[in-house]
Amino acid sequence: MDEEAAIDRLPLDLLAYIFSLVTSFTVLGQASGVCKKWRKAVNQSMARRESLSFAGWKMDDDSTSRLVHLAYNLKELDISRSRWGCHITDNGLYQIASARCVSNLNSVSLWGMTAITDSGVVQLISRTSSLQHLNIGGTFITDESLFAIAERCHHLKTIGMWCCRHVTERGLLVLVNKCRKLESINLWGTRVPVDCFIALLTISPALQIKPMELLLNAQNPPPLLHAV
Repeated sequence: MDEEAAIDRLPLDLLAYIFSLVTSFTVLGQASGVCKKWRKAVNQSMARRESLSFAGWKMDDDSTSRLVHLAYNLKELDISRSRWGCHITDNGLYQIASARCVSNLNSVSLWGMTAITDSGVVQLISRTSSLQHLNIGGTFITDESLFAIAERCHHLKTIGMWCCRHVTERGLLVLVNKCRKLESINLWGTRVPVDCFIALLTISPALQIKPMELLLNAQNPPPLLHAV
């Protein structure tokens, strides 16, 4: 009883600070069920966080959205897929898009989220205004998402589109033309021709195209073979 009384005497701010050091969402969920005071402390700890990563956790749309909504000061959001299965769909992105923190996000990773489509990505992007780093590699997005990014993300510095096989030269040209602060773009595994990389560099000569082989091929095309 004495030990419980000591815990009860801890100020809410101190409890919130302690919970802010906890990285396990399972533990935080269990702690929030102890009592009303602990639940308030857990919620307050989430509100203090500037970074959340769900990579490696079994998360679904509702649980992910619930935590993001509590993180008022969130600036970095990572919901990348992992072997343990972080399963986020368009519905989850729709829910996350209504969170207070979305307009302040400067980094978002949706890497490997194969269950999302242009619909969810466009909805999320439509609520952002400070995004600088975006990873949508390993998804099935198309030029529709790139058009939305080009319209909203004028502060974008880096974007990863690893194996986004449904984006085309048209979408990339619009993106690079409108996102004038773009410094780096990862196009490994895409199906765009080398001519597209040359066009991108014409628009933005300082643009870093990854992997490096793509950039070298664009700058030094192979010599034409002439029939003897």
